[in-house]
Amino acid sequence: MTRKGWVLFGLLGVIWGLPYLMIKVAVGGVSVPMVVFVRTAVGAAVLLPLALRRIDWGVLRRHWLMILAFAATEILVPWYLLSDAERHLSSSMTGLLIACVPTVGALLATMGGERLSGLRWVGLAVGFGGVALLAAPNLSGGDAWAVVEVLLVAVGYAIAPVIAVRRLQEIPGLVLVTVSLGLAAILYLPAAIVTWPSRMPSQDVLWALGGLTVVCTAIGLLVFFELFKEVGPSKAVVITYVNPLVAVAAGVLILNESLTVTTIVAFVLILSGSVLATARERSKAAAVPVPPEQKIAHSARRNA
Repeated sequence: MTRKGWVLFGLLGVIWGLPYLMIKVAVGGVSVPMVVFVRTAVGAAVLLPLALRRIDWGVLRRHWLMILAFAATEILVPWYLLSDAERHLSSSMTGLLIACVPTVGALLATMGGERLSGLRWVGLAVGFGGVALLAAPNLSGGDAWAVVEVLLVAVGYAIAPVIAVRRLQEIPGLVLVTVSLGLAAILYLPAAIVTWPSRMPSQDVLWALGGLTVVCTAIGLLVFFELFKEVGPSKAVVITYVNPLVAVAAGVLILNESLTVTTIVAFVLILSGSVLATARERSKAAAVPVPPEQKIAHSARRNA
């Protein structure tokens, strides 16, 4: 790792650990569709000038169906579910649950016929044990559905990289992400208009929306692309293990969310499970970067 690589790694670890905090604040003042629309529209606008010169419209037309599938599993559905879930769950808990993406990816790989070693099966058991420990106290009322929403997000984040690597290799990562953000913004525009706030949101909500869109989405992706070039995929994907720690710290320090022994134990189990469950693949990181929220997930089968 070069000095520049360490700086980029540390910067991205913070940037992609903060979305959960900002989403939590934003959904307290505007609708979920509004959060997703603003995030995707601004992100696409910032990245478009950089992506335009690399766009091959013929390639995009040939792969439009797979692009839509990638956008749906990486942004369209996950970002809505994630924002909706945070109306009920703490930002730190959400960040920890999302940390099981690598473990979910390993599980999906077994369904696709990949054989796992004994160590990786132990990782699956440990990781999902941590998820169960964290989710169990919230499996009642609206919180239960919120937990399910976050786990569905993890499934989407694990599937999207597979689509990108296996079916969209002709499309540069920057172009794929920009097009996906643009599609999401267009599709969420009607819902955002219908749920437009009747009065100006509070300053905290506006700052959260601004940070989420400009810092966590647009700048975060640009930093990741630079990190990817500087240190390579195998090191870049390790950021997945840093984001949850930042998410928990931000929730506790800024939003005064509680830090319990259960949370700490679940954190250790989920991240340990992710490391073990993807042990063989971590050296095969994907060449297609995947958007925010830790999603740089790696995984066996896929990777992003």
